[in-house]
Amino acid sequence: MSSTRNIIAWILQILLAVAFIASGGNKLLHLADTVKGFGGMGFPSWFAYFIAGAEVLGGIGLLVPRFTRLAALGLMLIMIGAAYVHATKIPGGLLPNGFPALGLLVLLVVVYLLRRPTAARA
Repeated sequence: MSSTRNIIAWILQILLAVAFIASGGNKLLHLADTVKGFGGMGFPSWFAYFIAGAEVLGGIGLLVPRFTRLAALGLMLIMIGAAYVHATKIPGGLLPNGFPALGLLVLLVVVYLLRRPTAARA
């Protein structure tokens, strides 16, 4: 991997990790409100715990080279779900409130692609 590509990937990974750890941590710190919010959208209470924990663990995973692609893939699924929920269940629709989910989704795809394995040189 070229050094520029590696630097860009690390910058994105760090920024995304901070965003997801903060988002999941905020959900966990305000768990009663999170559960209530998820319940208001028709989700079971356990799902709030799952998403909050997955965001924190996914954010940490982005910083561990062995788990970067797996973490990015898992977080992409969460962001696809978040975009869908914003589009269908939250007043105001996908834009502007769902825009952060779409932005994070795009950046996760970039990290996933940047960190794909390269063929070994002969």
